[in-house]
Amino acid sequence: MTRKTFFSGSKFEDMAGYSRAVADGRWVFVAGTSGHNPKTGAISDDVQEQTRESLRTIEAALKEAEASLEDIVRVRVYVSDRDHVMPVSAVLKETFDKIRPTNTTIVCVMADEGMKVELEVTALRHE
Repeated sequence: MTRKTFFSGSKFEDMAGYSRAVADGRWVFVAGTSGHNPKTGAISDDVQEQTRESLRTIEAALKEAEASLEDIVRVRVYVSDRDHVMPVSAVLKETFDKIRPTNTTIVCVMADEGMKVELEVTALRHE
């Protein structure tokens, strides 16, 4: 399989010249994904809703790349405040409790003041 790129329509992809996801062989790499709705640009003030929106965007990118959330082997979580770790983790547990990918969580400054969480994933598609 050759390398293929996938886009969500987010303004950030065009602005920064990147793909939402890249599939190469069995691997799918999904870019850092915020809680912005990729079509409208809207973002909730609620960190758990931002996490869910990020997961919806990731799930759509994976589906387009012929993968699914169940194929995720690594999650990187970026939060803007330590207080967001537990609420975000609760949403991730809902999604990944049976999948159990690896997880690294980092507290950092976000590019957009409204962002409280950003997720990045790597998936390995089944043969």
